[in-house]
Amino acid sequence: MPPSHSPPKLAGYTVVITRPAGTGSSLAKRVRALGGVPLLLPGLSLRGATDAQHATAQWCEAQHDDVLIFTSPAAVRYALLLAPLGKAHGMVVAVGQGTARALHRHGITAQWPVSRQDSEGVLLLPPLQQPRGKRVALISAPGGRGLIQQQLLQRGAQLREVHVYQRAASRLTRRHQEAVQQLPARACVLFSSAEALQNLQGQLPAAAWERLCQAIAIVSSERIGEVAQAAGFRRIHRAASANQADLLAAACAVHSPRDNA
Repeated sequence: MPPSHSPPKLAGYTVVITRPAGTGSSLAKRVRALGGVPLLLPGLSLRGATDAQHATAQWCEAQHDDVLIFTSPAAVRYALLLAPLGKAHGMVVAVGQGTARALHRHGITAQWPVSRQDSEGVLLLPPLQQPRGKRVALISAPGGRGLIQQQLLQRGAQLREVHVYQRAASRLTRRHQEAVQQLPARACVLFSSAEALQNLQGQLPAAAWERLCQAIAIVSSERIGEVAQAAGFRRIHRAASANQADLLAAACAVHSPRDNA
């Protein structure tokens, strides 16, 4: 008898990808490989720093600090577009595995929190437990939670914030709105940013947002889950992290035969 083949784990299910505009193609490809139907619905738009000359100067100065913390793959991308990282740089820390991988592609080795890939996880890393007197540079964009900054200052670090890029709400078209309003009930929405979630809530018409909230929200952290619930989502499942593999594993889990039984 010929070997039997199980159906793809996301066969026929729509997966809404809310990653920043222009960055969701890799995740969409993985959704298709699992048999799913990806829908790109960007919650953020990324762009370079307004004053590139000032950002470059800050970034070059920060390379001499004791610790460099990169908050996202975008922070890596935009910093290295401004100037390469010199050999005499300080210790490099990444918020999560995705950021560490982005650094690794440029030949840069970083520490990252394996157990919890977020701000809280970064603050648990040994180099940041007692940073009093150390010069710490946070490579990021304006805005965000501010937890890392607050905690490092309280712990006595000499903090430098280097804004190498900026985030803004993406522009959604009528095509995006119509696609959301046609979402099936068993669709999944992947959220790894509370800011993206809130941007989408602010931009989508009420009817489209209500339709989106009927989908299953896959969130990368407890905090984003709380934001999703407050925004109107009722079916929320937490992924292990914001990594693509973990988000998709959570989406596959909620669509498994056992879950659907």
